[in-house]
Amino acid sequence: MLIELKVKDFGIIEDISWNLSDGLNVITGETGAGKSLVIDAVEALLSGKIEEESIRYGSGGTFIEGLFALPDKQDSLDSLKSLLDENGLYCDDGMLVISCELKRQGRSVVRINRRAVPRSLLSQVGTYLIDIHGQSDHLSLLNTEYHIDFLDAYAHTVDLRKKYSVLYSELLQVESELESLAKADKDTSAQEELLRFQSDEIKKAKLVEGEDVELEQELKIISAGEQLKASSFDVYNILDGDDSASSSMSALEALNRAVDIISRMVELDPSLKPEMAMLEGVVPDVEEAARSIRNYSENMEFDADRLAEIEERLELIRNLKRKYGQSIPDILSYLEEIENKLGKFSNSVERIEALKKQSVALKEELGKVAFELSSLRIQSAKSLIEQVNNELVDLKMEQVKFDVSIVQKKSLSGIPSPYGDSCEFTRKGIDMVEFMASTNPGEPLKPLAKIASTGEISRFMLALKSAFSKTDNIPILVFDEIDIGVGGRCGEVIGEKLWALARDRQVLCITQLSQLAVFADAHHAIRKNTDGTRASTTLESLTGDALISELTMMLVGSQSSESSVKSIKELMQKAEDWKRIWIEKA
Repeated sequence: MLIELKVKDFGIIEDISWNLSDGLNVITGETGAGKSLVIDAVEALLSGKIEEESIRYGSGGTFIEGLFALPDKQDSLDSLKSLLDENGLYCDDGMLVISCELKRQGRSVVRINRRAVPRSLLSQVGTYLIDIHGQSDHLSLLNTEYHIDFLDAYAHTVDLRKKYSVLYSELLQVESELESLAKADKDTSAQEELLRFQSDEIKKAKLVEGEDVELEQELKIISAGEQLKASSFDVYNILDGDDSASSSMSALEALNRAVDIISRMVELDPSLKPEMAMLEGVVPDVEEAARSIRNYSENMEFDADRLAEIEERLELIRNLKRKYGQSIPDILSYLEEIENKLGKFSNSVERIEALKKQSVALKEELGKVAFELSSLRIQSAKSLIEQVNNELVDLKMEQVKFDVSIVQKKSLSGIPSPYGDSCEFTRKGIDMVEFMASTNPGEPLKPLAKIASTGEISRFMLALKSAFSKTDNIPILVFDEIDIGVGGRCGEVIGEKLWALARDRQVLCITQLSQLAVFADAHHAIRKNTDGTRASTTLESLTGDALISELTMMLVGSQSSESSVKSIKELMQKAEDWKRIWIEKA
């Protein structure tokens, strides 16, 4: 239970310290005094979300703190205790201190048992502690989108819905990838055809790196073959030829003559031996060069076929260079890129087939979970209908009949059912859930949103929460003006229901009806005070004459009289008598 709530500089609240009791805690006060602001503070505390606009004007920040007591023997809070223990936050004394602080132009700081924690963890803790129902929750009854959530809360399908949601997300990812690949496949079919043509063209050429340089050189040699033959013959004749037309001797003859001369010189001057050795060493090299050049000249022949072959090959290479790169390595690199792309195209086809199989498998699994979830909803709906109708009788709505419509739509593109057909599906399953009601005997069931008045919606919400209370174990329930739009007699019945709800949990309720407030285990009044320059809200717990005065003002306004006071005392006594009888029956 919430033992104490401290709020500083939140809206028009300057500084309050609210001590709550077990059971039903009622908050009353004039319109605009800040009753709902207290509930807003509780909600902010459990969510960690405080807007800077909520900071009291002129203050540097706001601070909210709640002291909670966790019962020792309540299995429903085992999950909460485990969560706290996992994060090193659980205290053996069972006390839980949650605080939230926000400075202007700063970030909110959330603490659990004096330790800073992320907002996500606080949100988890909050779901175990408090269930808040404000006027917006009444509106959720008018929106069919939320009806399936109400039913699932009653049916306790959290784990099954989580399993379904995971499969659903996986299927969305698979189908999204399939769609992208299918679109890409259409866009790239022409590109794939072009790439295959280019790949075949390059592969067919069987290019060898550096062959173009070698071919160019060979082409140059063949093209200049006659000139090379003639020139090489001339060189041979100069070195070792027998050219009768020339009066000069060959280079080899000249060298041999020079060797003879220098050998005679050595006989006279031995110091010339090194020079003679050099000349003698040159002679064999010149002889070898002459023989090689003679052979080159004799073997030099013009090959027209080889010339044409080279020119054709070089033209092919030049054509490939114009298309795919400035050099053979560039062309071969481009070929590698093409092969990689074509490989991806091939992998894409395989991936599409794999994804299609995965999609079918996921739909089958999703169908099993969805129909298990649907079966659980249908089964739970029967129990919910019975309990809500019983609650409506207690709330003086005997003529109203509540029902839950659960339907599915067939679809060829849906998920398979155990019966061989397929159903449409959404993130929440295959069911379309809508709350229905008949307000008068003999009238057909119609959507709740089309027939319920504001007061009836309030009572429908209380009937639902009363039914849910038999299945959920949240220890603190908060109702912000659940009596909106209802009269005194209905207020009395709502008071009875809230008090009964509060026997095994703590209930906080804001009300404007004295007929409801008289059932409170603790009554707290919100007051707005002003000193002429600033307004501030205070909160006080009422008993005795102060309580009677507050209840009387709620009943008749400021025109209090002995009869109105008497009426209030009679209402208080009637409520006490009803409580006593309820306890005896329980």
